[in-house]
Amino acid sequence: MPQDTSTAAALISTLFPFILLIAVFYFMIIRPQRKREKQTREMLANLKVGDNITTIGGICGKIVRIRDDILTIEVGADKVKLVIERWAVRSVDQPISAD
Repeated sequence: MPQDTSTAAALISTLFPFILLIAVFYFMIIRPQRKREKQTREMLANLKVGDNITTIGGICGKIVRIRDDILTIEVGADKVKLVIERWAVRSVDQPISAD
């Protein structure tokens, strides 16, 4: 019987660093990544006509039309219209005042 307890203690002391590593990995990498993904999904779901956006390619424009997952945005002084996919939006920006 004493050998069983020493075997169990050895097994626990061997597994403890791996369990600790997995816990640290979860709280430092996986959990924050899931939080960012959730925020991005919410931002994309809440897009509306009139929002100023920046695309993943760096194009800044104003949404003028939304149809399913297709957005039409106005870009530049000439008001050129571009059609993009919803997933291509990086962020919703504050309106730029023309002072």
